[in-house]
Amino acid sequence: MSVPGIVQSTLDDEEIAAEVSLGGEDTLFITPTRTLVYRAEGLLSDESVDDFPHDADRLTLSEGRRKTKFSLEYPLEGSREFSVPASKTDSALHPVLAGVLNGNGITEPGETVVQTYRFSELTIIITSDRLVKHIGGAVWDEDYEEYQFDDVSNLSFEDGSVATQIVLVVDGRPQRIKAPNEEANDLRERLKRALFDYHDVSSLEELNERVGDEADGAERGDASMDFGDGVDPLDANPPEPDDRDIEPAEEPPAETADLNADTHTGHHRDDGSRGESEPARTREEPASGDAGSHQRTATVETGNVFGDSAGSGESGAQQTIERPATDGPDPEVLERLENLEAAIDRQNELIEAQQETIDQLISELRRGR
Repeated sequence: MSVPGIVQSTLDDEEIAAEVSLGGEDTLFITPTRTLVYRAEGLLSDESVDDFPHDADRLTLSEGRRKTKFSLEYPLEGSREFSVPASKTDSALHPVLAGVLNGNGITEPGETVVQTYRFSELTIIITSDRLVKHIGGAVWDEDYEEYQFDDVSNLSFEDGSVATQIVLVVDGRPQRIKAPNEEANDLRERLKRALFDYHDVSSLEELNERVGDEADGAERGDASMDFGDGVDPLDANPPEPDDRDIEPAEEPPAETADLNADTHTGHHRDDGSRGESEPARTREEPASGDAGSHQRTATVETGNVFGDSAGSGESGAQQTIERPATDGPDPEVLERLENLEAAIDRQNELIEAQQETIDQLISELRRGR
């Protein structure tokens, strides 16, 4: 990515050795002497850059579910902190820790930090020239141990059901490092590769034969090497060795009622015998009043279902039902529906905008702001 102007003005002609994206445009820029924490402009903060020198006496991590806090302790300034998303912890720790080792003069110019491992309170750092080990709550402080590859006389591995022991013989004394099996293979391969490259061999047998012969009696030459000027770029991302699904509610099927309008009415005689059923007859008669009116009169004749004892003796009763005929939807109703649809559309737009704002806030909080 391009380096923001505010970062460029802070570099003071230093080269950027590594970059680690923290999500969005937020980025860690690591130089040989400092870690620069760049925050892009957002809802919670303006654009900014903070620098953390690498000459810290102690580096501690405080890991949470969403964020990890990096604390660097200095002799005069005390502790200074910055946060990264929890998912970026390892990719950020590797170059920052490499910078701290360089800033404290532990690694030499031209020496590359290959990989960093954390096993509970054990931190292992493999460089191109040595293995650094630290035990304790801090990731690194002055109580570290280092094993120069030039002093190694043997390398072996002891496999266990849960963990693997890596045995380095340094100056005639075995140094044991226990690593959980799920990460032991990666540590084993990177350590072997670093030692092979350092001693210019291609197999573990060849390595032990060469360094073992040297340890048995050959006088070591000057262990110092000329690394040249400058700092090799730190590998922030070293290569590896080898909401919601909503089930739509099932709508009940529309009940289709086969309504048959073939309703017949008839009349019965008082003597209990069933008379002949007569179908209902409907006829339309002109309505009184304006001849141009859309109102019609429907006349329905039915038989006398109560028999002759109902009183009138007439064979049937006549009912007149008046109902207005409709010409189409009411314009007022249509206008109300259109206004309602427009209001719903506006509400949906507001909800979408609010959701975008919430998502951005969550993203910024997860990036350690």
